[in-house]
Amino acid sequence: MTTKDFFTHPLGIAVSAVGATFLWGSAFPFIKLSYSSLDIRPEEMGEQMLFAGYRFLLAGLLILIMFFLLKRNMKFRPETTKSLLKIGLFQTFLQYVLFYIGLSYSTGIQGSIIAGTTSFFQILLAHFLYPDDRMSRLKVAGLMVGFTGVIFANWPNGDYEISFGIGEILLMGAMMAGAYGNILAKQGSGKMEVIYLTAYQMILGSLGLIAIGAFSVGIAPFDFDLKSGLMLLYLAFLSAAGFILWNNVMKYNQVGKVSLYLFLVPVFGVMLSAVLLAEPIHYFVIAGLIFVVVGIVLVNRPARKRNSLPAK
Repeated sequence: MTTKDFFTHPLGIAVSAVGATFLWGSAFPFIKLSYSSLDIRPEEMGEQMLFAGYRFLLAGLLILIMFFLLKRNMKFRPETTKSLLKIGLFQTFLQYVLFYIGLSYSTGIQGSIIAGTTSFFQILLAHFLYPDDRMSRLKVAGLMVGFTGVIFANWPNGDYEISFGIGEILLMGAMMAGAYGNILAKQGSGKMEVIYLTAYQMILGSLGLIAIGAFSVGIAPFDFDLKSGLMLLYLAFLSAAGFILWNNVMKYNQVGKVSLYLFLVPVFGVMLSAVLLAEPIHYFVIAGLIFVVVGIVLVNRPARKRNSLPAK
């Protein structure tokens, strides 16, 4: 069985997409735990950027080392620089500048549910970029339901007052950047191997994060112990493995077909945040999660041809 056969088989798609989304869902509580262990506070943006840079530089190096040991040619090719810089800008740098800062002002559960909106942005982009992946009225309805879920998920402590602050706004921006980065990675995977693309875009993106952090607080302000070191290693691993799986799924399948699986990111994130952070799952959060899941399911249902909206 070839790589393409595996990543286009329904079972292969399911295993890969579920694996990637579980790993990404686990990132939310582990980032919060890392912040606590290293005493990184919401207002300490430099420390957050530097920690993110460490994570993605280590992730990219892990991929290079692993496939070098497997005798794969991972030597950098200068002609790929422009594409890799563009992918790294959106899929790593911009996404995680916004993500890390936003998560520090939000809860793991709220951040997890907002992460589900990546699929909405991907489907919108696919409408304009791919003739066979157009928007439909059913997809529009799904988008409306999904964003209603985001609002409900941020209804704090059952109070009848909507709370949508700077943390949630930044997280939404992160999801938009990530969605566009995923589209760029899909396009780039036609010219580069996914493992090569994933490793180098993370390394290039991480250098920008490290530069911001080092300029603010120096290159090594953290006092790592065994616990925080292992958490950083796990976060690097989940990034490396998750992006390899997801970039392969995106490479071989329609965006609208596989975006359905991204609803598992908030599902896993909510579950793991509740277990690891002891965050309460309030009924408003549950309602929001249900709305998000229903919205994504609606978006990915096959639409009739007469309902298709023309591209602009």
